[in-house]
Amino acid sequence: MIILWTDALIFLLIAVILILGFYLRGKEYIKRPLQQIARSKVGMVSLTVLIFFVLIGLLDSIHFKPSEDGRSNEIISVLDYWATPLREHGEKTYSAPFASYLYSKEMMMLADGTEQWGYPRLQFGGAHLADPEAEQVPDILKKALYGWIQGASLVVFFMILLGSLLREPHKRLIVSPTAKAVWAVVFLIVSINYMLVYLSTYYHVFGTDKVGEDVFYQAIKSIRTGLVIGTLTTLVMLPMALLFGILAGFFRGWVDDVIQYVYTTLNSIPSVLLIAASILMVQVYMAAHEEAFTSVIVRADMRLLFLCLILGVTSWTGLCRLLRAETLKLREMEYVQAAQALGVRRRVILLRHILPNVMHIVLISVVLDFSSLVLAEAVLSYINIGVDPTTYSWGNMINGARLEMAREPVVWWSLAASFVFMFALVLAANLFADTVRDAFDPRRGAYE
Repeated sequence: MIILWTDALIFLLIAVILILGFYLRGKEYIKRPLQQIARSKVGMVSLTVLIFFVLIGLLDSIHFKPSEDGRSNEIISVLDYWATPLREHGEKTYSAPFASYLYSKEMMMLADGTEQWGYPRLQFGGAHLADPEAEQVPDILKKALYGWIQGASLVVFFMILLGSLLREPHKRLIVSPTAKAVWAVVFLIVSINYMLVYLSTYYHVFGTDKVGEDVFYQAIKSIRTGLVIGTLTTLVMLPMALLFGILAGFFRGWVDDVIQYVYTTLNSIPSVLLIAASILMVQVYMAAHEEAFTSVIVRADMRLLFLCLILGVTSWTGLCRLLRAETLKLREMEYVQAAQALGVRRRVILLRHILPNVMHIVLISVVLDFSSLVLAEAVLSYINIGVDPTTYSWGNMINGARLEMAREPVVWWSLAASFVFMFALVLAANLFADTVRDAFDPRRGAYE
């Protein structure tokens, strides 16, 4: 097992979420909004899609060295191990989705020793076909139907199994309107993805890039990068925003002045310059300590970690302002004034009266910021100050595809694949954020 820095922080974040969930279970101010979210079809459907992305990201966060002797520096994840055919079955250069030939012509050597100008056959995609022109379309349809039936049968089997194991009072949970919508989305996700995975053992379903690497594999691997940017940045940003925002609003005076001066000064500096400077410092540090970064994935992980840190440092100010304003209002409420008059310690007032009453703002802001951070990674990688070029990310895919959009014929599939995956994740995050906002915002009647 190899634990990278981002892996450790991901597991730490999961542990914090589990501990926080155990602490908050049964709390009425949390229970009612969660019940409202559970009754929302849009919220539960978007949460299901997010869980699917998170599971892929977790599989890609368990790293190990496949070499038994330990002398190889290659580090792969569980997802890489399962996707070995996609990872190893590359081509020479570009090939279109479901193609059996390369995308551009070149000089070919025929069996009789003569040369011919044409489209060479792919080494992996459609290699099982004797006559691709006649057999390719029927073969794709046949294998797509077979893979879809396998995935659909798997979902139906688990639905029947779950229905037989649950007792009568709990069976109503899986037949409610919200549960039916969730099961429909699970059915679509599993069946379609099983079909794509099955097809990928015979074809490159999203084509290949300039060096012949499978684009479908790149898009799946980019999920972890997007999730790491969205979650670990929150892990860095949230403690600073909570601490400084509540302290500034509660104590006021010189404490408030100092904190306002800090985040006002930080906001005056363009975030792009801070990110570029931080990435440059990381590169200089790794160049000076090459012995500590012998693996490409370790170097890329360190750059990803520092990108999360600098994004967290530059993005906590907005939430800090909101928490300061809310704390200024809460400190004037009657129950807080009564606690101060009775001599309750300030630390107890902050923990028992202020912090629980600002958590709805924290939850809403965290979920809303997630999608913006995923998009920020794509933009930063597009201008070459984001993640390492060797890291799989949607931003790097878009950056690599932009130069190919002007060629003839156009190489469009890398851009399309990254757009589809990023759109699905961001859309699900935004829809879930709207549901969380409606449930936790007191002005919308969540506590009525």
